[in-house]
Formats: sequence, structure tokens, C-alpha cells
Amino acid sequence: MESIQQIKKYINDNELEKATGLLKERVLVNPKDDEAFFLLGNIYRKQSNWKPAIECYLTALDINPNSPARQAHEMVMEILSFNNPDLYNP
Repeated sequence: MESIQQIKKYINDNELEKATGLLKERVLVNPKDDEAFFLLGNIYRKQSNWKPAIECYLTALDINPNSPARQAHEMVMEILSFNNPDLYNP
């Protein structure tokens, strides 16, 4: 199994498919790996795939309430709740 550090390198190198596959394997083996869920959420967020990103962040928070997934989840919710009325009234 690849280390978290190696998976982070794949993410930084934009090898998202490879990192996603490795993280999914990792959470199957250890469903309490909050860092893997957090990183998986980050990948989905980068892809603007909001629903699975939120699900991963919430899973990470269920496992570890002090996870950095809390801030990431809040950020996604802010993005999704953004409303600019000027966009509707040109």
C-alpha cells in the first residue's frame, strides 16, 4: 500500500486518478482513516465534484472531529451557497 506522503505527491503532481484509486483502496482496508477521506474530498473538490467531496469531508469529521476536513467542508458550503444577485440582473 502506498504511503500517504506518496499519495499527496500524486495529488500535487495532478495525478488525480491514480491518487483517487489509492485512497479508495486505503479506506477499504482502513475505514477509520480520516486523513484518506480528507484527501479524497480534496480531490473531488478540485474536480468540482461537490457531493462526494462533502460526503468525504463529513466522514472524516465523523472519524476525527478535529480533522482539517471541518474547514474544507465549511469552504465548500460557502462556495455552494454563494449568491450574487447582479448575475441575474445584467
